[in-house]
Amino acid sequence: MKRQIPSPHDLAPLLRLQKPTLSPRDRRLKSALTIEDLRQVARRRTPRAAFDYTDGAADEETSLARARQAYRDVEFQPEILRDVSTVDTSVEVLGARSALPFGIAPTGFTRMMQTEGEVAGATAAEAAGIPFTLSTMGTTSIEDVAAAAPRARKWFQLYMWKDRDKSMALVSRAARAGYDTLLVTVDVPVAGARLRDVRNGLTIPPALTPRTVIDAAQRPAWWFNFLTTEPLSFASLGSWPGTVAELIDTMFDPSVTYDDLAWIRDQWPGKLVVKGVQTVADAVRVATTGADAVLLSNHGGRQLDRATAPLHLLPDVVREVGSQVEVHVDTGIMSGQDILAALANGARFTLIGRAYLYGLMAGGRPGVDRAIEILKGQIERTMRLLGVTTLAELEPHHARILEHRHPAQSRLWESNPRPIHYE
Repeated sequence: MKRQIPSPHDLAPLLRLQKPTLSPRDRRLKSALTIEDLRQVARRRTPRAAFDYTDGAADEETSLARARQAYRDVEFQPEILRDVSTVDTSVEVLGARSALPFGIAPTGFTRMMQTEGEVAGATAAEAAGIPFTLSTMGTTSIEDVAAAAPRARKWFQLYMWKDRDKSMALVSRAARAGYDTLLVTVDVPVAGARLRDVRNGLTIPPALTPRTVIDAAQRPAWWFNFLTTEPLSFASLGSWPGTVAELIDTMFDPSVTYDDLAWIRDQWPGKLVVKGVQTVADAVRVATTGADAVLLSNHGGRQLDRATAPLHLLPDVVREVGSQVEVHVDTGIMSGQDILAALANGARFTLIGRAYLYGLMAGGRPGVDRAIEILKGQIERTMRLLGVTTLAELEPHHARILEHRHPAQSRLWESNPRPIHYE
C-alpha cells in the first residue's frame, strides 16, 4: 500500500474543535444519554440515605424489578415506508393538551434529594408543556409551587389522613391555587417495608451522625446546599423527627374505603384520578365512582412487594373500563420506549417519578430539563422507527407484551395453560 505524509490541508477537515463546556454540571448532564446515565450521576452526587430513598423499593424490591422487566420484554414491530418526517408527541389528557405523553409524578420529601426540589420539577414541567404533580408529602407549599410555575398545569396528590379536616383543607388550598386535577392515592393503608431506609437510619430531615458526616466528606456540594438553604420541612405539616414509615403509620388512615372516595369526589370540583389501582375488579369499581381516570400503579414497588406489574395489567383494564375512564400508568418507566409501549397497549398517559428525580439529583433544574429532553428524544426517534407520526396511531401490535417466565414456570404453564384472572 502506498503511503504518504498527510498535509495540513488534508488534516484541516478532521480537526473540528468544539467549544469547551466550562461548567462541570453542564458537562455531566450533556454526557448523560439515558435516564440510567442520570441515575449514575445522581448516585455519585447524593448522600446514600437520600439516594436510596429515591432508588429503593419495598422488601426484596421484586415489584420494581418486575415492572422494569415487563418493559424490557416488550417487542416492537415497526411498519416501514411511512412518511415520518414530522411527528406529533402531544396527547389530550383529562381535558387539556400535554406536549408529551408523560407528566411528573408526585414525590415526597423532594428537597431532600436536591434543594431546588419541587420548584425545579414544576418549572421544568411548565417549560416542557407537561403536568406537574405535587405530593401531600412535598417539601414546597401548594402556594409556592403555584407561584413558581404560574403557567404550568398543576395536579395535587392526596393521602387521606386520620384527621379528615386537615386532609380536605389541603384539597381546598389546591383548588384555590389553581390545581385542576386531584390524584387520590389508595395503596398506602400502612407503610411498605422499605428496608434501605431502615438500614440507612433515614430520618426527615437527615440527621448528622458519624455515618452521614463520613458521607458528607465525599459529597460536599450536596451538604453545602442542604445546610445553607431553607431547612427541610413538609409543605403541609410541621417537621417530623422520626422515620418515613413511622410518619405514614402515625398520620395515614388505614380505614379509607370506597365511600370515602365518593365523598372526596363530591367535594373536589376538578378532575379526579385514583392512583394505586392494581386489579381489574378495582378498576371497574373505581370507574363507577365518578373518577375521570384510573392510574395503574404499585407505588413504584415501594408498598406491597411482588405486586402485579402495571404494564401486564394494562390491556385487561383498558378492555374493561377504557371506554368509561382514562387509563394512566406509572412504575418502572425509564425510557421513552417504555412510555410508547404503555401507550400502544392502551394507556392514555404516563407519569415518571424516579426518572425525574435522577435528573434533579444529577443537576437541579437543568437536570430535570435533561431528563425530559432525553425522554422526548427517545419518544420522537422511536415513533419514527415504528412508522407512526401521532400517538393515536399506536396499536398493541406495535409493542407486543411478551411473557417472561423462568423455564420451570414455562413448563408449568404448558402443562396447565389456564388464563390469568386478575380479579
